[in-house]
Amino acid sequence: MSAPAYIIAARRTQIAPRGGALAALQADELAAPVLRKILKDAGIPPASVDQVLLGNALYAGGNPARLAALRAGLPPGVPAMTVDTQCCSGLDAIILAVRLIEAGAADCVLAGGAESFSRAPIRSTHPMDKDAEPVPYNRPPFAPSPFADPDLTEAAARLAEQRGIRRERQAEFAVSSHAKAIKAQGQMKLVDVLGKEGGTGDGFTRNLSVRTALRAPVLTGDEKTGVTAATIACEADGAAAVLLVSDQVWKASGKPGLKILAGKSGGGDPADPALVPIEVAASLFERLALNAPDFDVIELMEAYAVQAMVTADRLGIETSQLNRLGGALARGHPIGASGAVLAVQLFEMMLRTSGNAGKIEKSRGLALIAAAGGLGSGLAVERVDCEGG
Repeated sequence: MSAPAYIIAARRTQIAPRGGALAALQADELAAPVLRKILKDAGIPPASVDQVLLGNALYAGGNPARLAALRAGLPPGVPAMTVDTQCCSGLDAIILAVRLIEAGAADCVLAGGAESFSRAPIRSTHPMDKDAEPVPYNRPPFAPSPFADPDLTEAAARLAEQRGIRRERQAEFAVSSHAKAIKAQGQMKLVDVLGKEGGTGDGFTRNLSVRTALRAPVLTGDEKTGVTAATIACEADGAAAVLLVSDQVWKASGKPGLKILAGKSGGGDPADPALVPIEVAASLFERLALNAPDFDVIELMEAYAVQAMVTADRLGIETSQLNRLGGALARGHPIGASGAVLAVQLFEMMLRTSGNAGKIEKSRGLALIAAAGGLGSGLAVERVDCEGG
């Protein structure tokens, strides 16, 4: 039987659009203050950390996790590893940390993700001919031939057309995400990376109306069901992480925590990456003998409104459960950090505050995210209170 793992601290930075408030900071510079703050919250000395695992999707090497760990003041003897499963990276890093603790290989792991679209390196391939110029590219392939490797926006537009999800419905979903985020403003205890205590809030959140959202031009697809800038999460910068500990460390801390019920990194058809979280959730539900109504808080990545809408519909997720502090459509998508942001949102809702987001009736939470190449990840948690905490 595997040993249980617990989240006892969780923090994130504000999320800012590419070229916005966080544009001057590298991914590791965003992550370092988050790691420091988490250890302070938990009362855990840096030397007690066994491993640092951070997701990152855009840096093409360099091990930003190691840079962040050293910047955060962790001893040089603490190893650090960077995980790249694109959008799933941050949540996969957390799931890997869970596996270390379950296996008895670690007692204390910092895990999450960090991304700076603003400072990401410009990519190019070495030419075959030494006299030729390097060939720039925007993204690497996520699936080899003969598998489909669609542009994600084109895949989202195709999904909307296939399901008959009109632009108006997508716009309504995006407006709801912004409205939830605005209602919850001031509740999140963000890590200060800008010299202003509590940060300044997520930079993309706004009072958005359906009428305004429908003015956004169609980027891909037709006029009836196409996706627009208002129904796609903007490219963004940010970092998020959690502290995962063993049963022994959790009990010694005396703190309430989120017990990990189950985590899964799954795969599916690369042609329909948005649908993979549905399969991941179904697997988690079967393992736990639970269904969507058994979770009070569900954090579902909103890379595209249509992707989140289809997933929520297929799983039977109610609006009252979904992204109660607002979703990625309202804050942005720092790719390698986005999955970790979902975990931090769960922590905020279930342990730190509820406030304007509504009372928590149940003790369970679920995070789900999809990634290019046909990947998906999910994490199910349950609030637990420590005796004496």
